[in-house]
Amino acid sequence: MKAQGTFEVEEFTPADVRLPEPAAETAVPVGVATMRKRYEGEVAGVSGTLFTAAYDQSSGTGTYVAMESFEGALGERSGSFNFAHSATTLGEGREAEYEVGEASEVPLSVDS
Repeated sequence: MKAQGTFEVEEFTPADVRLPEPAAETAVPVGVATMRKRYEGEVAGVSGTLFTAAYDQSSGTGTYVAMESFEGALGERSGSFNFAHSATTLGEGREAEYEVGEASEVPLSVDS
């Protein structure tokens, strides 16, 4: 099954997370946030995401790792599932993309 859709980030809230001591000083800061997304199209529904990233805004380089909980429909099937995704950017485009999911309530699969 392959379903296409678009999403809009409805909410992006940075989280105040304190790293354990001793905290390592790195060249690129690490941040944590929560996100709420709304999907439309053959993929329709809402999701809540835990988002962690190390990103340098001046150069546009960084990596993110996210765990997303989706509820809605993929084509004719509806239900909820969790999926993890990550990617790296070197200023243009994305590379090293990774995605994996686990369905609940109904069997769903996602093609990337």
